[in-house]
Amino acid sequence: MNKEEIVERINGFLVDEFEVDVDDIQPEANLKDTLGLDSLDYVDLVVSVESNFGVKLVEVDFVGIASFQSFYDLIENKLKAKIDFQTS
Repeated sequence: MNKEEIVERINGFLVDEFEVDVDDIQPEANLKDTLGLDSLDYVDLVVSVESNFGVKLVEVDFVGIASFQSFYDLIENKLKAKIDFQTS
């Protein structure tokens, strides 16, 4: 799965799960503000990522995650680590 596919898939479940307009999802936009996330919404976000990508997220993963781009990068790195682990 390439970066564009990852972004497209993330945006797809964000639109469905958080009822946000896809046009509001911009790489530089603030993830929390754009989605209107509270602490329970972060749980929904983690569950969505885990079910869509099969990777685990923990609270510390969100440290420093402010923009959609940083969130995309986090998921991409988690997927790479998963693939590296499976092939080693």
